[in-house]
Amino acid sequence: MQTNHQAFVDAQSVIPGGVNSPVRAFRQVGGEPFFVARAEGAYLYDVEGKRYIDYIGSWGPAIAGHAHPAITAAVQDAATRGLSFGCPNPLETELAREIIKLVPSVDLLRFVSSGTEACLSAIRLARGYTGRDRILKFAGCYHGHADSFLVKAGSGVLTLGLPNSPGVPRSLADLTITAEFNDLDQVRAIFAEVGAELAAVIVEPVAGNMNCILPEPGFLEGLRELCDEYGSVLIFDEVMTGFRVALGGAQALFDVRPDLSTFGKVIGAGMPVGAYGGRREIMEKIAPLGPVYQAGTLSGNPVAMAAGLANLQLIQASGFFDKVTRATQALCFGLEAEARAAGVALHTVQVGAMFGFFFSAEPVRSFAQAQACDIERFKRFFHACLERGVYFAPSAYEAGFVSAAHDDAVIAETLAVVRAALVASA
Repeated sequence: MQTNHQAFVDAQSVIPGGVNSPVRAFRQVGGEPFFVARAEGAYLYDVEGKRYIDYIGSWGPAIAGHAHPAITAAVQDAATRGLSFGCPNPLETELAREIIKLVPSVDLLRFVSSGTEACLSAIRLARGYTGRDRILKFAGCYHGHADSFLVKAGSGVLTLGLPNSPGVPRSLADLTITAEFNDLDQVRAIFAEVGAELAAVIVEPVAGNMNCILPEPGFLEGLRELCDEYGSVLIFDEVMTGFRVALGGAQALFDVRPDLSTFGKVIGAGMPVGAYGGRREIMEKIAPLGPVYQAGTLSGNPVAMAAGLANLQLIQASGFFDKVTRATQALCFGLEAEARAAGVALHTVQVGAMFGFFFSAEPVRSFAQAQACDIERFKRFFHACLERGVYFAPSAYEAGFVSAAHDDAVIAETLAVVRAALVASA
């Protein structure tokens, strides 16, 4: 039997850092990653046979739980008919119709193969639609690894301490303006100075790449008003929040309608898929209807479409969102209760089936506050939980995710581990 260490050494001989996405390398928390052999329900199983309660869920897609029978059956059925066609297939239309039904701001939708591709395509479309070049994003928000976004980005860039990524041309970086999340006054000042040059504002409506931070009341509404006033396109990056914080995404939860939205994760149930969509007049600028070009050989892949359809059908079942929301609330309530009992300063954030926790004496509402939390305490706590079979994100700057498979028994087992881990990590 191969050990996790052996698997990591082997991977490093052929893959940079031994991983295909940087946060998986455990660089912020230290130590070595474990390698997963299989997953089922709320659990991961590593190559050594150890079981972990999983609060990552493939970074969000597994809202129904790993290897859900309905999803695996849909994938197997689709695969028997062919893995990829490079031609239109009816499943693309079915999944697009489901997403449009659930998200009222979307009139037309285009599938791509990742969240990164969805976001970069939405920015290109916004630029083509407005005839402007500059964009506004927010420090600590992560929209994938396209050049325009790796300026004060969150997620793995923040984890690795790389606020600006080498390899991004200065000329492109200069077109990206960065503001502080939840600082509407700063955004107003930026618009007052360069609003006529801004093609778009792109934002995670719930920031999930500097841990989990909610928008302050009026923040998203203010962005909507400014974009209307200056003719800029408002883009909600719902790759993480879409169909996880609410059936219609964060835009439904906060009742703010963007011009364009990007999606991923839940709409593919773990298969590589992304999408962007929005107002008809903007989406009709995309080729072949308009002059803005975007294409992809594997876009609308039939197996991914089948998986996404099965996932969206599951989450629309009566009581599904109530169940996952209650489980997430129970987890967060328990985390705070155990921390109080241990005399540890800890605050949680919860929205739908998405959560975060901070080792902080005060609630965290900004990028700067997230950076000021007790990261060393988080590292010790992370490893104490991992040793006892609970897997939280291996970074203090990543959100967590709960699935329908996280029942009362799983939450109770988690909190028992948390109790021991808080003591062990003191």
